[in-house]
Amino acid sequence: MDILIIEDDPVIGKAVQNALEETGYTCRWLKDGTPGLEVAKSQQHDLIVLDLLIPGVPGLLVLEKLRRDGIKTPVLVVTALASLDDRLIGFRKGADDYLVKPFAMPEMLARVDALCRRVTIKPALVLQVGDLVLDLSTRRATVSGIEIVLTPNEFSILEMLMRHAGQVVTRKMLCERLWESDWEGTNVIDDHINRLRNKLHRDSKEPLIHTVRGRGYALRATT
Repeated sequence: MDILIIEDDPVIGKAVQNALEETGYTCRWLKDGTPGLEVAKSQQHDLIVLDLLIPGVPGLLVLEKLRRDGIKTPVLVVTALASLDDRLIGFRKGADDYLVKPFAMPEMLARVDALCRRVTIKPALVLQVGDLVLDLSTRRATVSGIEIVLTPNEFSILEMLMRHAGQVVTRKMLCERLWESDWEGTNVIDDHINRLRNKLHRDSKEPLIHTVRGRGYALRATT
């Protein structure tokens, strides 16, 4: 699951990012409402964690603009504005949940988990990154129109990498996807990745799957 955090407080932002990533989410943290709004509008996320008192475009205006543009990504407002009127305004502007600072991290994680479970946007049946196409309905993978035969585990790994194209996918995330466990089978995952690389990169000078040392893997389209 992909989460965008828009929070200018460095302590809170870092703590939220660390807690979410340790839970297995992929996070991007921005400290200003102007780039935050741009990223929220131009890239798909499963959830946005939004502070209201941020520089640039204020949080309420970010929320209002997103909803006005038809973006239905769930938004968890996290703010020091605690009055009933503040909360009602937040919900009227389109917030899905409202958490007042200071808050307990377990409560924030529980609210994030609940909102992510409620996401109703249907995932795309066809994923594409550059010349690589993955059809989820037929479970076929092609590179430049040539079909690539994948094992079930290779297909699942590739699907996850493509859903998070350009972002780091950790070994822990892959283990949770393959075996519903947070066991980090480093050698097993590496073996799967190597076989997948050999199949995808057979006729390519530039690899699609890149190793991010100490973190995991990222899939990037060739240029």
